[in-house]
Amino acid sequence: MKQLRYLLKREFRLFFTNKTMLSVFFIAPAFYALLIGFTYKNGKVENIPVILINHDKTPLSDQVTQMFEDNHTIKVLNYIDEPAPLKDEVIKTEAAAVVIIPERFEALMLQKKYPEITVYVNTSNVLTANFATKAIQQILGTFSAGAEIKALQRKGMNAEIAKTQYEPFKANYITLFNTTSNYLIFMWPAMMAVVLQQVILMAMAVTFAEEFKRDSFKRDFAGKHKYAILVMAIKCLPVWVFANFNILFFYLCSLYFKIPSPVNVPNFFLLTAIFVVASTNLGVLFSILVPDALKATQYLMVIASPAFIVSGFTWPTSAMPQFVQYFNSIIPLTPYLETLKIMVVERGSDYLTQKYFIHLLILALAYFVLGWIALKIKINSLYKKYHISENDESDDFEEITESEINLNENGSTPQEI
Repeated sequence: MKQLRYLLKREFRLFFTNKTMLSVFFIAPAFYALLIGFTYKNGKVENIPVILINHDKTPLSDQVTQMFEDNHTIKVLNYIDEPAPLKDEVIKTEAAAVVIIPERFEALMLQKKYPEITVYVNTSNVLTANFATKAIQQILGTFSAGAEIKALQRKGMNAEIAKTQYEPFKANYITLFNTTSNYLIFMWPAMMAVVLQQVILMAMAVTFAEEFKRDSFKRDFAGKHKYAILVMAIKCLPVWVFANFNILFFYLCSLYFKIPSPVNVPNFFLLTAIFVVASTNLGVLFSILVPDALKATQYLMVIASPAFIVSGFTWPTSAMPQFVQYFNSIIPLTPYLETLKIMVVERGSDYLTQKYFIHLLILALAYFVLGWIALKIKINSLYKKYHISENDESDDFEEITESEINLNENGSTPQEI
């Protein structure tokens, strides 16, 4: 028991004396939570520049122009003449689209010759292009319907009958999830999960790799090296404990940014706990297999960096090659993002998250077993290398604990052994 208390104190001391670890584990998540939150705080993209060229300059074309200017999504850039070259003007003004009203627009409308309004869409940024296109379609669709109904009314048709003639059936579009299409609600929880996984993997990458580099197992884990599970738990405990502080900070930020809370909070914390365990076990495995902290970190970042892109959160997994689907299924972030979408964005029932809970549990167990096997082999090879017997282990630990007790009695802080 005395040795166990010493090892726990030692592990927390190593955590707090590592300035890089502290900055990565506490400062980085707080920075990213606030940065991403303020980046997407508006939730919607507004005042998107759109070039409007009115060649007609009649009351009807002016009405179209006024409808564009009344829309909050776009910001109209009025041009009297078409600039040459048009593409350069789009790039210079960062316009998401160009709308060109042709000459004799009103005359052709009155003659029922169906003039064409040309719309060029700048798809170099798909997000702003989609917002601008949706707004333009809404404006032109409303104008077209109104013009058609007025034409029928001029022929003596009743307004209500004219509406049914133009629109023989009505389609009702009902938004089910994220009804305001708020990009903050969609992105922020997912990005916090990405950040949490990154900091956990970076923290765990240095745990065993540093121990192997210092050759400290034979001293500090004397007598406990046979219990690989206990050794793994001791090394993971600081990360498990302090990950809760990050989750609490994320929760406080979500209140500030008005992110909806999960429907079932206990279920959310259960899934988050399994996600944290799975991520730490993955980090432990690489930290054991790669006995160099820098290389272990690099290998884990190779896995973690594209995790969000291949997770299926923004781009559907069905559109990915099969080998990419296999790759994303072994990353803890993938099933966890699906649970976040269900709990926070879609506000779904608990049973819908069960298959992702099982997925996370399988990953946590698989990485634990692989890490346990790798640690047993590594410890045995280390102890054989140094030809350490059980008697040597006991003597080493007695020297350590006596040294620590003497330091504590003198009022000094025990240094790393």
